[in-house]
Amino acid sequence: MRWTLKPKPDLEKVKHLQEQLEVDETIATLLVQRGIETYDAAKTFFRPSLSHLHDPYLMKDMDKAVARIEKAIANKENILVYGDYDVDGTTAVALMSTYLKTKHSLVYTYIPNRYDEGYGVSKKGINFALENDFTLIIALDCGIKAIDKVAYAKSLGIDFIICDHHRPGSEIPDAVAVLDPKREDCDYPFKELCGCGVGFKLVQALAQKEGYTPKDLLPYLDLVATAIGADIVPINDENRVLAYYGLHVINTNPRPGIKAILDHIEKTELTITDVVFIIGPRINAAGRMEHGNFAVTLLAEEDYELAKTHAKNIDNYNLERRATDKEITEAALEQIETLNEQDRLTTVVYDENWHKGVIGIVASRLTETYYRPTLVFTKSGDKLAASARSVRGYDVYNALGACAEHIEQFGGHKYAAGLTLKEENYEAFKKAFEDEVSKTIDRNLLIPEIKIDTAIDLKNVTPKFYRILKQFAPYGPSNMTPVFMTENLRDTGYGKCVGADKTHLRLTAAQPDSNTIVGIGFGMGDKYELISDKKLFKAVYSIDENEWRGNVSLQLKLRDIKA
Repeated sequence: MRWTLKPKPDLEKVKHLQEQLEVDETIATLLVQRGIETYDAAKTFFRPSLSHLHDPYLMKDMDKAVARIEKAIANKENILVYGDYDVDGTTAVALMSTYLKTKHSLVYTYIPNRYDEGYGVSKKGINFALENDFTLIIALDCGIKAIDKVAYAKSLGIDFIICDHHRPGSEIPDAVAVLDPKREDCDYPFKELCGCGVGFKLVQALAQKEGYTPKDLLPYLDLVATAIGADIVPINDENRVLAYYGLHVINTNPRPGIKAILDHIEKTELTITDVVFIIGPRINAAGRMEHGNFAVTLLAEEDYELAKTHAKNIDNYNLERRATDKEITEAALEQIETLNEQDRLTTVVYDENWHKGVIGIVASRLTETYYRPTLVFTKSGDKLAASARSVRGYDVYNALGACAEHIEQFGGHKYAAGLTLKEENYEAFKKAFEDEVSKTIDRNLLIPEIKIDTAIDLKNVTPKFYRILKQFAPYGPSNMTPVFMTENLRDTGYGKCVGADKTHLRLTAAQPDSNTIVGIGFGMGDKYELISDKKLFKAVYSIDENEWRGNVSLQLKLRDIKA
């Protein structure tokens, strides 16, 4: 691990904020590092309010979108709510369809089949709309690059409203309205909404026109918070408000579908991390293993008993997904070793029988193992399809762009992308991708990095300190969990490897003139020698609570330790 201590912020700003808020220097430092430098900014940060949400009509084309939906309702038109098959898309479809159904009975949903239609707006989906007399399609979490598809729909007399958050190409589709804060001609003040977030802004605009406030829309925010967590968008500005209130709904009064997913979870209060690792994978599993429609059905269900049945089915898909993911990951690791490719700067693997629905997860697993840009290919019809994942700091989307001569099509983001190519181009692409990464990557990026907010002593880790720290949540990009470093530590002699296979490390850290505190390092059992026999060591960690037999105590969640 590469430890990187963040630069110390301006001391004058830290002292000023420390005095204004009456907090210790570490808290003030963490705030200034996050761009929070005044009392008012801190108040907004610590006390998110629905009043902080931006006016939805600041988004370009919002007035056109609202007018077209109002016209469809007045004319009793059939409305098709269309969305991608992942968490962001299915939550957005559930949100939009359930809201519109409170105003209009002729609202239906459509999720493309991952294997038959692929990502985004499909011709099959438009033909479905034509055959079933739909005159308006609202596309969520997709559509910003569907130039030809939107034109095709228009030629058939079908209008489109697009709610997307992906970066547009050089041309904007000729839809009735294109809502995307990343449009260059859109002055909306916050650019980092997820697809479900853009859908929520449209719902907010419709509700606002009727005199309702965001408070009236609280029941929909469990969906928005789930999408924000799963889509890994920055949790600042508007996303922080939506995630904060959405988590509150999840923890107090979630919709039946989410309540059914959480039925067997014993945690009393879920965090955004729990949403990402408990709710997200189950919703995603429907689209990966069967069909995204199952996720929408669950999320839109109002009857709790029916929701429990849907949740059970989705849980089965998730168990199947986990088994498939494990099997393919093991096969991919074996392939890398057999081909003796451990010393490459990229990982590119292929098997025609691998399940297309889990290759993205496998790519993430391989990136964790070898920590380098990774592509996992499988057969998809007469082409090869791949999921790409990258390491922090390296733009895999740009790297794929440099290899475009070998690729049929590709799309995605800096750290995650997808592509298709002809089978005969696989070896040439594999070589070109390795060459491109070799030329453009900083070799330091191939060593996993831990970014440390600040160094502290153990005596700083007090219940009062942690109470304030908890209010920094919800965490995510742009507001990550605070990470600390402490030096000159010793284990009190009770350190040991724990877990069924002894792969985890548990220790009791001590420093002169401070209380002792338990630390747990998952997957760090191999570092036991560094702390044995009361050797001096330093640790990087975050702070959380451990609940055991009704007793709650602070503990260090170890990220890494060094001699």
